[in-house]
Amino acid sequence: MKPLFPITPTSESKIRNVGIVAFPGVEIIDVTGPMEVFAFANIGLQQSGVSPEPAYSIELLAAQAGPLMSSCGLQIIANRSYSEVQEGMDTLMIAGAPDIDCLLCDPELQDWVRAMAPKVRRLASVCTGAFLLAESGLLDGLRATSHWLYCNRLTKDYPLINVEPDCIFVRDGKISTSGGITSGIDLALSLVEEDWGSELALMIARTLVVFLKRPGGQSQFSAYLTSEAHRPEVRDLQAWIMLHLSDDLRVETLAERLFMSPRNFARFFVAETGMTPAKFVEIARIDAARHYLGSTKLSIEMVADKAGFGDTERMRRAFVRQLGVNPQNYRDRFSGSELQALRA
Repeated sequence: MKPLFPITPTSESKIRNVGIVAFPGVEIIDVTGPMEVFAFANIGLQQSGVSPEPAYSIELLAAQAGPLMSSCGLQIIANRSYSEVQEGMDTLMIAGAPDIDCLLCDPELQDWVRAMAPKVRRLASVCTGAFLLAESGLLDGLRATSHWLYCNRLTKDYPLINVEPDCIFVRDGKISTSGGITSGIDLALSLVEEDWGSELALMIARTLVVFLKRPGGQSQFSAYLTSEAHRPEVRDLQAWIMLHLSDDLRVETLAERLFMSPRNFARFFVAETGMTPAKFVEIARIDAARHYLGSTKLSIEMVADKAGFGDTERMRRAFVRQLGVNPQNYRDRFSGSELQALRA
C-alpha cells in the first residue's frame, strides 16, 4: 500500500501522551478537531515507516469516565477521570464551551490543571478553554487569545493577561491558547509540526482539507466576516472587492456599482457594515497581504502590489495603523521562522 504521507524522519520515535479535557456542554469541535490531527499524524507516521506504533496516545479526560453531552447534543465518551492522571502526560489540551460558566464551576478541575501544568511539556487551550487556564492563574503575565467574541471578557476579568484577540493562536513559552473553535486544528497542526516537521503537518492539513498553514498571528476573522452586511447587494459588493483588490476601489467607483451617489453610498455602507468603505478596503488588503507574507516568499514590493496597495509605503502605513507592526516585522514574527529556529 502506498504511504498516505511520505514523511522524512525529523524526530525520535516515542509515544507522546495527549490528554484533552472535556466537560458537560463542551464544544465538540474543540475536542474532535485536535484529536483528528493527532490521529492522522499516527496514520502518516506508521504508513511511512517512521514510527512502528502510534506516536500519539490520545485520550479524552473528564470528571469521570463515560458518556458526556456536548453543546450540540452529541454524546462523547471520556476514557477516564482526569483525577486518575498525575503524571506521564506530554501535551494537555483544554477544550472550550459556548457557556463559559461551565468551565469555571469545577474548582477541583482548576486545582488539577494547576498541579499538572509544571508536569507537562505543553499546555494548551482551544477557544474559551483559555478561561480555565486564566482562572487557574496560569496565564498571568503571558500573551494569550480566545474566541474573538469572548476576548473582551477575558481582558476584563483577567487584567494580568496580555490578550491578543486577533490571533489564530498564541504560544508563550510552554502554554498555547487558540482562538475560535476550528483554530484548535491550527494549533494542533503547529504542535505536530514542532514534533515531526512541516512535511507531516502540511500533509495532514491537505487530508483534512483545511488551510495548509495559518500562522498563529493570522487574523481570526477576515474583513468580510467582521463587517458582514445584511443587504445582499452590499455582501455581493464586499465579495467583489475582495476579488479585485488591485482595482480602483475609491468610494466613487464603488458607489457606481450600486448606482448610488458617493455620499449616499458612504452612509449606506457604514449603516450596513459598521465601517467606512475605505476602511473595509484597507482591512481587506491587509488580510490579503498577511496571507502572502505568512505563506509565500514574495518580496515586500510584490506583496504590496498583489494586495492592492500599489506601493510599500502605503502598505507599511496601513499595517502600522491597523496592526501596530510593519509588514517585514509581521513576516518575521508569523512566517514560521520562529518555529524553524526552535527545531534548528
